Amino acid sequence: MNLEQKRGAEERGTAGARAGGRRADDGRPRGGGATRRRGAALENAILDAAWDVLVEHGFPGFTYEAVAARAGTSRPVLYRRWPQREDLLLATLTKRWQPIEVPDTGSLRDDAIGFLHNARAGRAHMITMMSVQLAGYFRDTGTGFGELREALLAPGRATPFEMIVARAVERGELPDVPRPSRVVDLPFDLLRHDMVLTMRAVTDESIVEIVDKAWLPLLGLPGNAGP
Repeated sequence: MNLEQKRGAEERGTAGARAGGRRADDGRPRGGGATRRRGAALENAILDAAWDVLVEHGFPGFTYEAVAARAGTSRPVLYRRWPQREDLLLATLTKRWQPIEVPDTGSLRDDAIGFLHNARAGRAHMITMMSVQLAGYFRDTGTGFGELREALLAPGRATPFEMIVARAVERGELPDVPRPSRVVDLPFDLLRHDMVLTMRAVTDESIVEIVDKAWLPLLGLPGNAGP
């Protein structure tokens, strides 16, 4: 190989190394036929990876490094979208925190019991997991599940039991008077408490008891007759 051929080979090798070292915006190499992810596809991949990290390692292991590695991207990509770790955590939980159907049966009691059944089916695993895996988050921030739940709700959106009570007022089942949010949301709070305390599904009997023995009397209404 003469000097000119050698120099050309070196230049081609250097150019190839530079091209191989360049990375796409999502932190994955451009070469090798890899699919370059953008926008919603990239964000969904990151949040799915973040959920897996949270489930497996809890809040202490929920780091930018761990999420980026699981998602096959880079830390700067995460920082640009979620500057604080809490931002990434809330985005991850919001993606999984899908709304629960609020029944509209025409009866305050039936709406309440129906919603608790729906919440038990749709929230039991997530509430239990969050209570365990987010213990460090609650300790570090000095907050609890109630504050986290408010952060996950869309701004200005009524809670399910605020909707249920408002419908009852419109139907004339309840007087139109101010009620503390603690009273209005009591059924879900008690359901969550039982889920976390027992680490198992809340029974139908317990759901009825929450509504008939605790909530309706606080609203000034008699519960369903029974033991």
